[in-house]
Amino acid sequence: MRLFAPVEELKGIGPKTADTLKKYGINTVRDFLYNLPKDYENFEKPVSISEIRPGKIVIKGKIDNLSMRRAKRRNLSIVEGIIKDKTGSIKVAWFNQSYRLKQFDKEKEYFFLGNYELKNGRYSLISPSAALVSDIDPSIGLNPIYVAHGSLKSSDFKRLVNKSKSIFDEIPDFLPTVAPGIRKKALFYAHFPNSAESIKKAHDYLAYEELFELILAAKLNRRENEKLKAISIPFNLAKIKDFLRKLPFTLTDAQKKAAWEIFQDMEKNTPMNRLLQGDVGSGKTMVAAISAYEAALSGVQIAILAPTAILATQHYQNLNSLLKSFGIQTVLLTGATKEKKDIKERIKNGNIDLVIGTHALLTDDTIFNKLGLVIIDEQHRFGVEQRQKLALKSPEGLAPHLLTMTATPIPRSLQLTVFGDLNVSVLNQLPKGRQKITTHIIRELDAREKLYPVISETIAKKQQVYWICKAIDDNPKSETTSVKTRYEKLKQLFPRAKIEFLHGRIKPAEKDRIMTQFSDKEIDILVSTTVIEVGVDVPNASLIVIENAEMYGLAQLHQLRGRVGRGSVASYCYLLTSGENRPSKRLQELEKSTDGFHLAEIDLKMRGPGEIYGSLQHGALDLRIATLSDTKLINRAQNDVLKFLKTPENLLQWKELMQGITKYQQITTLN
Repeated sequence: MRLFAPVEELKGIGPKTADTLKKYGINTVRDFLYNLPKDYENFEKPVSISEIRPGKIVIKGKIDNLSMRRAKRRNLSIVEGIIKDKTGSIKVAWFNQSYRLKQFDKEKEYFFLGNYELKNGRYSLISPSAALVSDIDPSIGLNPIYVAHGSLKSSDFKRLVNKSKSIFDEIPDFLPTVAPGIRKKALFYAHFPNSAESIKKAHDYLAYEELFELILAAKLNRRENEKLKAISIPFNLAKIKDFLRKLPFTLTDAQKKAAWEIFQDMEKNTPMNRLLQGDVGSGKTMVAAISAYEAALSGVQIAILAPTAILATQHYQNLNSLLKSFGIQTVLLTGATKEKKDIKERIKNGNIDLVIGTHALLTDDTIFNKLGLVIIDEQHRFGVEQRQKLALKSPEGLAPHLLTMTATPIPRSLQLTVFGDLNVSVLNQLPKGRQKITTHIIRELDAREKLYPVISETIAKKQQVYWICKAIDDNPKSETTSVKTRYEKLKQLFPRAKIEFLHGRIKPAEKDRIMTQFSDKEIDILVSTTVIEVGVDVPNASLIVIENAEMYGLAQLHQLRGRVGRGSVASYCYLLTSGENRPSKRLQELEKSTDGFHLAEIDLKMRGPGEIYGSLQHGALDLRIATLSDTKLINRAQNDVLKFLKTPENLLQWKELMQGITKYQQITTLN
């Protein structure tokens, strides 16, 4: 069987099923084999109904009396029924799973696995999974669960995999660093486990395989980057010393170290490829300013690309005021910029040193005279093609030095894999004067007593407030409060306060007007979505409320919290939770710590690499098995990749491996 053959060549997969699979990225036989179970149900030890106790249970029985009703309070369907065995019967209920009505044959026995708990005054089995007893090997009791894709449910995938069981013997070896035949065994036991131990061994190998591919891609990217040529930018010690002496503040040691690492990179005639990562408020913009000044001294042009007009404008205002006295010509170029034609002509003629802008920098008619340094802020907001387009605007045959910045601290294990040998500078100190932010978790029910008086005090002190909402408009299917509804409620609660709202659908010019008013202290409370998440700097804002905080990721909450604490006064973050449930571990960690690097490690352990990486860069990392907190496995894969690359013939011999890493090369490359 050819692994890269179309998926429809597999037994049981016709044109209609193939079309559905392809919609979800399962195009080839290989894709199908690597569509692994997301979990395994264990039906090994069912208990009789007469013996069950509250908690997670497995029972075996027949089901009858199925019916469906709708809850009055919410748009919720409830399927109810009775499960019986020889010893008794219990009530079962599924929420918003109407297909359960037609799933069961009342004459057949099923395994049910779920929580037996008190609901509406009586004990019921709540939303259990179910499997036909005849489909489960009683000596094993393990049932693979696949992610449903469109009309294809988990049971459909299980049926299709069963039909293709014979092809597992034909799977060739994939990596040169492991025992022969281990790959086909791992894939077989991932789909057809015969014990918990067989699942663990299968996952151990497949995790190693994924890490090997990812790390190899990063190493090959590094190798390709080193073949490129760039303009060497010599270090000008006297001018840099003079620049630092005239600053109204002293750099942190972390800023000094990062700047020195950048200077050393730019002196080389191969392009710098450095990631500058720092916690919110750690001073990345100042390091970018020093780097831009150093580059301008050598006569090359600098481009700074920001994801939003608000952030680009803020960078322009800060950097222009800082660099103007040193003779650096700076312009702002966004979609709303007037006199674009004149500005672009000056850029083309080399009369502009530093261009700060948004996607307007990427247009074909934005032509640089001698682009030598590209700085990309919040680099995860830009795809690979966009970054490459800007890089191609450098002098013919030369690549610009590239500095990318992110305010999302990246766990060390993620650096080792996703970013491979990419040079990384870390700002893990806050400049003097930055205020510590005190964080509190409060229930929405307690807001009137514990939060509203604090907002009143904050406004009375002439300080400002952010209030963050999850949604722009109200949704009857969700309990979240929208920006518009919260805006109206706050106007009633604080009638003397000046309140405005902001969200992503507001036109850019209007957004800029509102943010300018907020920066100029003309607005007391700004109700907003996460459009203000990154980079916006309002020193007078000392309080932020994040509503429905339980719905945000840890990294995003930390970013939002970083909008305050930028001035000289004590600052506060209130995490507002709905319902009466105990705060999640995620929120508790945020309440305890303001260290973004610590929180990033916690986030990695809690959510997994795919979600973390999704917040760092477009394009999914899509690690199905590997855990990036497993440093031992990462180190093993690192060492094996280095051995692999010592034999150039390997790149030709292991063809499937080289095809497989292409996607990772596209994700990890920064040039």
